[in-house]
Amino acid sequence: MKFLVCISKTPDTTTKISFSEGDTKFSEDGVQFIINPYDEWYALVRALELKESLGGSVTVVNVGPAANDAVIRKALAIGADDAVRIDAEPQDAFQVAELIANYAGDQAYDMILTGKETIDYNGAMVGAIIAEKMNLPFISLASKLDMEGSTAVLEREIQGGKEVVACDLPLVVSAQKGMAEQRIPNMRGIMQARTKPLNVVAGEAAAKTSVAKYQLPAEKGAVKLIDADNPAELWDLLRNDAKVI
Repeated sequence: MKFLVCISKTPDTTTKISFSEGDTKFSEDGVQFIINPYDEWYALVRALELKESLGGSVTVVNVGPAANDAVIRKALAIGADDAVRIDAEPQDAFQVAELIANYAGDQAYDMILTGKETIDYNGAMVGAIIAEKMNLPFISLASKLDMEGSTAVLEREIQGGKEVVACDLPLVVSAQKGMAEQRIPNMRGIMQARTKPLNVVAGEAAAKTSVAKYQLPAEKGAVKLIDADNPAELWDLLRNDAKVI
C-alpha cells in the first residue's frame, strides 16, 4: 500500500507565544516547534504499522519553508520512507489542502492520512478539503483503522456509542486518539533519517483568508470556592454570573 501522511509544524505546548507587526503575525522567536501530535502519534504511526504488516511505503508531506526540514526529518526518523516539502508559506487551511491535493493528484496514493486537527489553530479542515479537491471519500475523526483486502474498516466515536465504517480505497482519513501509540525515534532511525529522500517541490495556491489580529486569551480570574453545604449559591453563580445554565 502507498500511504501519504500530512504533517504540520506546530509550537510545543510548553512554549510561550507572542505576536508581532501589530498583532497580525505569529512570532517564531524562541519558539520550540514539533510535529503536530495528531499527525505524528496517530496518522503517521498507524500508517507505519499498516506498512509493516501489509507492505508498501509511507511518504510524509509538509507545506512550508526550508526551516521545516528539521521537523520533517523527525518523521523520517520515526520510520517514514521519504518526505516531500511543498515550498510555500502556509497562510490558511484551504491553501495547504489545495497544495497537497495538487501534489498528490497524480501520485496514486492508496490512503492519505491527517491528524484530526492541529494543536495551534484547531481548524480540522485540511483532510476534508483534500478529499473534496481529489474527489475521494473522507472519513473523519477515526480512532481505529484496519484493512480487509482493499477495504478500509474504520471506527469512530459518536454520541452514545461507536460507529464502524467500511470504505474502498483510495480515501482520505483524519486520525484521532486511539488510532495508534506514540513512537520514539531510536538512534538507528535518527541516523537513517539523515540520508532518506526529502524532496522539495514547488507549489502555488491562493489563500482564502487573512489574519486581522491575534489576541491572547484573557487571564484566568481567581477561583471562587463555594461551601459544599450551600448548593443554592453555586446554582445562582452558574446561572446569573457565568450564564452557563
